[in-house]
Amino acid sequence: MRTLFRRTGVETGFDTARISACATLICAAVLGAAEPYRDWAVYGGGAESIRYSALTQINRGNVARLEVAWTYDTGDVFPDSEMECNPIVVNGLLYATTPKLRLIALDAATGSLRWSFDPRQNERAAFGKARNRGVTYWADGGEQRIFFVASHWLYALDARTGAIVKNFGEDGRVDLRQGLGRPPEEMSISATSPGIVYKDLLILGSIVSETLPASPGDIRAYDTRTGKIRWTFHTIPHPGEAGYETWPKDAWRYIGGVNNWAGMSLDEKRGLVFVPTGSASFDFYGSNRKGDDLFANTLLALKAETGERVWHFQAVHHDLWDRDFPAPPNLVTVRHEGRAVDAVAQITKSGHVFLFDRATGQPLFPIEERSVPATEVDGEATAARQPLPLKPPPFARQIFTGDMVTNRTPEAHAATLARLRQVRSAGQFVPPSLEGTVVFPGFDGGAEWGGAAFDPASGLLYVNANEMPWILRLVESPRDHGTSGRSLYISRCAGCHRQDRRGSPPEFPSLADIAASRTREQIAAMIHDGSGRMPAFAQLPPDAVAALIAYLTTGEDLAVSGVARGPWPIEQKYRHDGYNKFLDPDGYPAVEPPWGTLNAIDLNKGEIAWKIPFGEYPELAAKGLRHTGSENYGGPVVTAGGLLFIAATNHDRKFHAFDKTTGELLWETTLPAAGNATPATYEVDGRQFVVVAAGGGKSGAPSGGSYVAFALPKN
Repeated sequence: MRTLFRRTGVETGFDTARISACATLICAAVLGAAEPYRDWAVYGGGAESIRYSALTQINRGNVARLEVAWTYDTGDVFPDSEMECNPIVVNGLLYATTPKLRLIALDAATGSLRWSFDPRQNERAAFGKARNRGVTYWADGGEQRIFFVASHWLYALDARTGAIVKNFGEDGRVDLRQGLGRPPEEMSISATSPGIVYKDLLILGSIVSETLPASPGDIRAYDTRTGKIRWTFHTIPHPGEAGYETWPKDAWRYIGGVNNWAGMSLDEKRGLVFVPTGSASFDFYGSNRKGDDLFANTLLALKAETGERVWHFQAVHHDLWDRDFPAPPNLVTVRHEGRAVDAVAQITKSGHVFLFDRATGQPLFPIEERSVPATEVDGEATAARQPLPLKPPPFARQIFTGDMVTNRTPEAHAATLARLRQVRSAGQFVPPSLEGTVVFPGFDGGAEWGGAAFDPASGLLYVNANEMPWILRLVESPRDHGTSGRSLYISRCAGCHRQDRRGSPPEFPSLADIAASRTREQIAAMIHDGSGRMPAFAQLPPDAVAALIAYLTTGEDLAVSGVARGPWPIEQKYRHDGYNKFLDPDGYPAVEPPWGTLNAIDLNKGEIAWKIPFGEYPELAAKGLRHTGSENYGGPVVTAGGLLFIAATNHDRKFHAFDKTTGELLWETTLPAAGNATPATYEVDGRQFVVVAAGGGKSGAPSGGSYVAFALPKN
């Protein structure tokens, strides 16, 4: 149908965008889809998370005429700050967050500020670097609320005025550390992705530490009026609950993680919420969580009303590779074996797509449980088999071999090949090792948190991917876990921020110059309270905190009394030596290009429809090395106007519009900073806009703090 309409438009001069829109509506009717997507009132464009818009004013024929309609500068930029928010638009107001985690409401037609809310104004110390990817809107009669998370607080604000809703929780906010069955002062928890609304429930996941101690990743439903918890799903099962036998008997008391940090999707008609989870803490060595660790790395289908489990699928048993599900699943309708099937498509960091019947959890394409290598590391017990889908084929390369080493320069090739020969590289599920194991695609994917977009007219799923190898290496944990400031740092902090304190930006910032950006009081607050992935160390005595701060700020190594290792019952013999990208000597990816791709996957057939390199490095392009692809963060939006909008490319700061059928580039522009966020498209007063956050700040790229909206000229 798509090909016929496109050919007719070319031959007769018809408006191909209008024909494409008609095709979309016809196909939507045939496939039993809901009414057209014409607003952007929910993170990802709708509860189904397909990042699709039925708007057609901007289309293939006129996208080259796009111009800046308005720009709003938040004024909140600071060194290495980021802004990953996918805005929502309701009743002419655009709701978004800033690099300093202010919540703002803008006039969606002009970009002028209507109101701003700063959650930090009464806090004792400024938060550290934080991320927020969106907010949630709820309305009932005359009530309209925006729900928003900053630090460990869930806020409810009046959507029209930005005033705190005093009767929600305690004075308008709920402490997310409460209700987890552990001492709240020792919990470090936040939420980077927004929750999803079902009736009068706000269903919310969390981000927690990836090392121990860590908060459990329980899924919780809050009453949208009062803030009280209405139901909880224990992702680390308690005694008597399904999956309990896949963990050590007391794991629910001390293991953390297994959290939904990526967001979730909702089938309102069936009353099902689809929840992808991450790995258990500690990510890379699991001697204290032997077993398959259900419901880690699992796609859960829960009854939205009660939290009752309907079905589940675990993609990684006993994860040791940080293979979290990175994005909300797409709730799609596909043609399968001659009939329309409501399905759920889940993308992965490893570069795969799993496709299931939405109601039953039955896979639409075969999934094979394959034998995988066993570990040689003391105390570890890897799973014997792991699942991999046979269709669609992977959208990212699966193994880094010697014939794939970069040829950017002879020197880069030789150095990289020599390093590759020193580590293990044999594809998926090769266990972590003491010499180093290549994880490819790396810890940032493959697919990432920007998610995928789905076109109901064609059945194409669009996903951008990173193709960066990383090296995972285990090292022995220090026996001295707390007799000086330095030993405290090595035992508590070096796994993320490295022994030299230089971190692995952007995920884990350098602490080498922390004294220049944080006061001792602010550092103490972060040590005590934690921050997102960073665990809280509230149990450390004052002299230990003082010694740790002294080491961080001056390098002085003060002695302290011995500090207990932690609340988990099994001594962890190994930690990892940091998050290490596999780079050539000049800082470029060790593998040959493409280093980033944009993919269209036909979910009806289980085939890749097209693939193109995505992004480039300006300095290499200037030397003639073009179309290499680059790391990219933030996802696509597909429209009935025949377009695929995406920013995401980390180094060239471009915002692009591609032909969704062919992958042809139709328009691009340069943003003030990299658009590491998913755009939104909406209509106000008959005019279609496309807006994206230009936040930058990743991998050493300049930070920004602007929202930039594009539209066709008014005339």
